[in-house]
Amino acid sequence: MLDLKDLYRDYKSYLNKDIEIQGWIKNHRKQKEFGFIDFNDGTYFKNLQVVYDNTLSNFEEISKLHIGSAVTVKGTLIESQGKQDFELKAIDVVLEGECPDDYPLQAKGRPTREFLREIAYLRPRTNLFSAVFRVRSIAAYAIHKYFQDNGYVYFHAPLITASDCEGAGEMFQVTTLDLNKIASSGKVDYSKDFFGKQSSLTVSGQLQAETFAMAYKKTYTFGPTFRAENSNTKTHASEFWMIEPEIAFCDLEQDMDIIESMLKYVVGYVLENCPEEMKFFDSFVEKGLIEKLTKLVNSEFTRIDHKDVITILKEAKVDWEFKPEYGEDIAKEHEKYITEYFNGPVFIKNWPKDIKAFYMKQNADGETVAAVDLEVPGAGELIGGSQREEDYNKLITRMKEIGMETEGLDWYLNLRKYGGCTHSGFGMGFERLLIYLTGVENIRDVIPFPRTPGNCEY
Repeated sequence: MLDLKDLYRDYKSYLNKDIEIQGWIKNHRKQKEFGFIDFNDGTYFKNLQVVYDNTLSNFEEISKLHIGSAVTVKGTLIESQGKQDFELKAIDVVLEGECPDDYPLQAKGRPTREFLREIAYLRPRTNLFSAVFRVRSIAAYAIHKYFQDNGYVYFHAPLITASDCEGAGEMFQVTTLDLNKIASSGKVDYSKDFFGKQSSLTVSGQLQAETFAMAYKKTYTFGPTFRAENSNTKTHASEFWMIEPEIAFCDLEQDMDIIESMLKYVVGYVLENCPEEMKFFDSFVEKGLIEKLTKLVNSEFTRIDHKDVITILKEAKVDWEFKPEYGEDIAKEHEKYITEYFNGPVFIKNWPKDIKAFYMKQNADGETVAAVDLEVPGAGELIGGSQREEDYNKLITRMKEIGMETEGLDWYLNLRKYGGCTHSGFGMGFERLLIYLTGVENIRDVIPFPRTPGNCEY
């Protein structure tokens, strides 16, 4: 049995030979004495044209096959007289699984992305989502390959945790308690819960990954994380995947070196290994996508302090919707301006400590932390990272300053006592990377079965 991917890689080896393929009918054009089937088996982005005529004994049966039906086709591969290089002249077509006329993905018309979200279990059969989810697969492999080839240990962070990494509190609680009884009593006794304490779905595997960095030097997590934010924007989902490396004996400058190296590798790998999909995105989703990504791979990433960015923004002759201020975060419009100002990706580093997480390395000025955000043209912030605070007393003091409990985080704090060292890491939302790679702007369309407020189908 032959896969289309193998056929397209070296079709000349199969010319004028009999082959057998299995897959699905994507389109069916029927004539009185012959017909054309657009065939795909899911292994390659392009279809194969199957030609059949009335010399076949089951010609009438074949001509009645519906779009979406699963078939086995035996035939001879021949050079085509049409636009394609080759086609399959059918000797036998066997129906494996029929598809009714009310199949939602008919050839006529182009279904909207909103409609396709309602039938997400069929989305991978369309050209757009066939391309999206193959790129998702290849990009995931590229991420693993980069870290594995560079000596990182893959760490599986727990999905159920009693630690809130970000201190945000917007976490999904995990419980086996009877909620109806709790509602009537008005109080929760977590000592009687499954884990004997309050527990939640993780928002990040970073804190746990730091424990492995202190043993293996270089580690990374790549798995699902959860946020209970009631947000319905194009870039937010309740369940998404994160890539989070942690590296011992690594400062902020080295951290940026790794971020740049990893991103260039992954983008380059996708461009090289998904050529047909990327051409499709470039033609039908985002014009100039391939040029944008190729430019990133060949760019020098600028490095600049947050305060200097604010100075540039303040001096810009722009009527900002959100006025840039020292000590504050920057808006989307600022991110866009900065990447255009430097004509490429920009590392913004040394952020005000009051708008960053508790675990970040406190700089000598007492006002900033050794944090970094990577801004890329056309997307804005893509990756966030920092050097972690390795000083036990400074970390305790900072937690107390922001009113954060140290109870339950003894194990994390002890990493600073038991052979701690300078260490850094970063986090990249996988779906945010996919939005950048494909040009598909809604996070719901780069996750197979998106989980958003009010939506938990399949």
